[in-house]
Amino acid sequence: MSTTERAQAPEGPVAAAPRREREGRVVGFFEAYALVILLGVVIIFFSLYSKTSDTFPTVGNFQAVVGNQAVVAIVALAALIPIACNEWDLSVGATAGVSSIYVASAMSSGTPVLVAILLGLGIGLVVGLFNAVVVTRFGVNGIIATLGTATLLAGVTQAKTGGVAIVANIPNSVVSFGSGNWLGIPKAGWLLIVITLGVYYLLNHTPFGRYVYAVGANPDAARLVGLRSNRLIGWSFVAAGVLAGGAGALQVARAGGADPRVGEQFTLPALAAAFLSAAAIQPGRYNVWGTIVAIFFLAALNAGLNLAGSQDYITNFVNGAALIIGVGLAAYLGRKRKGA
Repeated sequence: MSTTERAQAPEGPVAAAPRREREGRVVGFFEAYALVILLGVVIIFFSLYSKTSDTFPTVGNFQAVVGNQAVVAIVALAALIPIACNEWDLSVGATAGVSSIYVASAMSSGTPVLVAILLGLGIGLVVGLFNAVVVTRFGVNGIIATLGTATLLAGVTQAKTGGVAIVANIPNSVVSFGSGNWLGIPKAGWLLIVITLGVYYLLNHTPFGRYVYAVGANPDAARLVGLRSNRLIGWSFVAAGVLAGGAGALQVARAGGADPRVGEQFTLPALAAAFLSAAAIQPGRYNVWGTIVAIFFLAALNAGLNLAGSQDYITNFVNGAALIIGVGLAAYLGRKRKGA
């Protein structure tokens, strides 16, 4: 073969391998950070858009978004733990709602703040244990069981409040924490950072977290290597309940009371963010940082649309579409990850 022919010959497998590796890294980068990039695009768009350029890129709006999303983000982290086990907990929003009602009621009647907060966490613990028993001992499908639990909790909330919000006699120290800032960031946001780091450590740096992911990836294989899948699934529901109960207590501080309808508003965005997490940071794997990115992506998008004057129902469209897309992407990236 002449020199010219060798120069024109197609690349062999060895020469093409580095190019495929570079392409794979580029694709992997965009799979991991596409949602982060979209978050940046949304922020830039609404910062420049004529209808929102005066209100969106402000410190006040930033503080409002972070503060308001702290509770939803904690509920999303609660939902994330059972999802990592390949289970759905549809009761996390209702758990946060009923916790907020009882915490606010206790505070308004003079119960010490710490005791009222422990009450909210205890309610979450009881709900989580109930879900765990129903799912793991009685073999009820997790979606059906937690949907039933959410309906029961809605009834408890209605019976407790009669549909009337609780806003009287909430201690000033609680309201001050919920509405206050520290170093320019809402105090609720600092609490979210602490809880996020705790959940991240639990899922990524403890045996429990590794086992939970193993059960979620392949339950049969997990059982074959000796993991007690039902126990792990049960504890994931318990952890979700406690986190959701804590979120309810924080909601009292943020709102200065408790609205009996607030739990319904948490469930959809929390689940959407938890599922979208599989399309961010660690593609194909439900993860903590992806959940936080998804929460603030949805929050920034909804805040921009609201400031632009869109109708309230647009938020439902956004959250519903995000849930569908999140579930679809999680399934696709999960299959791709297993096949890699």
